[in-house]
Amino acid sequence: MTDDDTVPSGAKVAGDSKLSILLIEDDPGDALLVEEMAIDSAFDYDLVWTKSLGQAQAVLETDRPDCILLDLHLPDAQGLDALAAVQRSANGAPVVVMTGLAEDGTGLAAVAAGAQDYLVKGRVDGDLLTRSVRYAVERKRAENNAAALQASEQRSRENARLERGLLPVPLLRSDHVEVVARYRAGREHGLLGGDFYDVVEAGDGTVHVLIGDICGHGPDEAALGVSLRIAWRTLVVGGVPTDAAMRTLEEILIAERPRRHIFATMTSVVLAPDRSTMRVIRAGHPGMMLRTGSGVHWLEVPGGPALGLRRVPGQWTAHELPVEDRSAMVLFTDGLFESRTGTTERLGEERLLEYARTRADASADDFVDALIGHAESLAAGFGGLTDDIAVVHVRMTKEGDRR
Repeated sequence: MTDDDTVPSGAKVAGDSKLSILLIEDDPGDALLVEEMAIDSAFDYDLVWTKSLGQAQAVLETDRPDCILLDLHLPDAQGLDALAAVQRSANGAPVVVMTGLAEDGTGLAAVAAGAQDYLVKGRVDGDLLTRSVRYAVERKRAENNAAALQASEQRSRENARLERGLLPVPLLRSDHVEVVARYRAGREHGLLGGDFYDVVEAGDGTVHVLIGDICGHGPDEAALGVSLRIAWRTLVVGGVPTDAAMRTLEEILIAERPRRHIFATMTSVVLAPDRSTMRVIRAGHPGMMLRTGSGVHWLEVPGGPALGLRRVPGQWTAHELPVEDRSAMVLFTDGLFESRTGTTERLGEERLLEYARTRADASADDFVDALIGHAESLAAGFGGLTDDIAVVHVRMTKEGDRR
């Protein structure tokens, strides 16, 4: 090793992983000893020697070594102050400090302050240097991995709380409306997808039900679905008629969608205050089921286009239908029946309805869970359920006392 201000050196041994070491040592003799010990230990390394804290900080501005060997007595920094200054510039690189024979206490204090290890000059050889450097690198890597995992888990918990908070809570004013809803996001580790639903009971007893599906099931679609659901609730609470609300929702979709090909299917149901009739608007969405005293039936009124699908504003017609007392409507998204149940088969609406009829006497909770469980079991051997699923079960009764 020469007496240049910043000196690179190195040795290679086949079979060992190469390490980059920054040595911060103002004494050329001690620096030479470190290099000789590294050579004697026969491990592959790149060594860069700097004589001062300032020179080391200049190196660290552009490079991150695998390990830093730091003498605690430098011309421009001393003791733990030198360690703290190096740590601020090290970008997470592990630091091993070097102390004099009578400075064991300083070395322990340095470890307590964040150094990975300390070496006592005069008591170190090549093998000890190698072990110390390698252990420092591995410990720091383990610390970084643990910190990254903790941060990832924290973000996941925060995202989960956020997504749960964005799922709707039905806005009901009467104890005589029973709502059971289930939601399952298709994207891995997600709680919220592109499907959305909501139920609002107005002050006059009218019950509004919405279910929708943004094409795709990523975070962009999830955000757009939340926007449309909140906009729909706002329009309903504000007393905007359903057909006008649909046009406004299409305008919002077009304005906020991240890509031009994104569209949304929806079904809107408005149940009269006396529960005798309901008005249904379908915008490209699948049909729904009705649970009545005579069994489970499929209802699919004529529909208009999906929102955002055409260049011109969509037009949708409301269909008024009678409602049986104590009947229930079951609205869902296509993820419930589009899953693969064979190499070329899917569950489909007809097979879903056939199964639903076998559970005609089930409670609302059991009925909804059974539908999802049936679809899940059939798809298990063919990639599972990969699309978002939303199911809303609304049982309708005669008008009751308001809260």
